[in-house]
Amino acid sequence: MPPATHHPAAELDPALAKAQAPEVFVVRFTTSQGDFAIEAHRAWAPVGVDRFYNLAKMGFFDDTRFFRAIEGFMVQFGIPGDPKVAAKWRDANLKDDPVTQSNLRGFVTFAQSGTPNSRGTQIFIAYNNHPRLDASGFAPFGKVVKGMEVVDALYKGYGEGAPEGHGPSQERIQNEGNAYLDAEFPKLDRILSSEVIVPAAP
Repeated sequence: MPPATHHPAAELDPALAKAQAPEVFVVRFTTSQGDFAIEAHRAWAPVGVDRFYNLAKMGFFDDTRFFRAIEGFMVQFGIPGDPKVAAKWRDANLKDDPVTQSNLRGFVTFAQSGTPNSRGTQIFIAYNNHPRLDASGFAPFGKVVKGMEVVDALYKGYGEGAPEGHGPSQERIQNEGNAYLDAEFPKLDRILSSEVIVPAAP
C-alpha cells in the first residue's frame, strides 16, 4: 500500500475554504481498498458542494479513516486525523441545503446531528436506498460514479460507533486523531490521497 499524503495543519484551515465550486466536478479518492470517484453537482446542494470542493481541493480527506461503516446502511468519513485540524473545524458548520435528490445507493451526503445547520466535514455514502433520510434534511450533493465495489469492500467489522456500538468514539477521534484509531481499530480502511478533477466544458 502506498503511503498516505499528509498535509500540515496550516494548510487545512477553515479560513482557506472559501472558493465557489464548479457546477460539476469529480473527486477521485485513492484508498487502502482501491480507487473510487464521487461526482458532485452544485445544483443539487450548493452550500454542501462548495464545502466538499474546498475540503477536497485542500487535501482535507487525505490520511483519514472510514471510521463508521455499517453493512446495508452507509460508510462515513471526514474527521481529520490530526486533532489540531479537528479543533479548527469543530464549529465550522454549514447552513442547510434544501433536499433535491433522494438518499439512494451510492449517493453522498453530509452527516448532521438532527439540529438545523449542523453539517460540518463528515460525509457518508449510502450502501442501499434510504429515502427515509430525505424528510430529515439529509441533502445529497453527489454520487459515486466509479468504484462503488471499492466502497462496498471497506471494512465494516467494527460496526456502529461508541457508545451505541463497539466502533470508534467520534469524540475520541476528534481529540486523539489517527493515533487512537490506528491503535484501537487497526483494520479500518483509509483515504491515502484525493484529487479534484473538473471536466472540460462540452
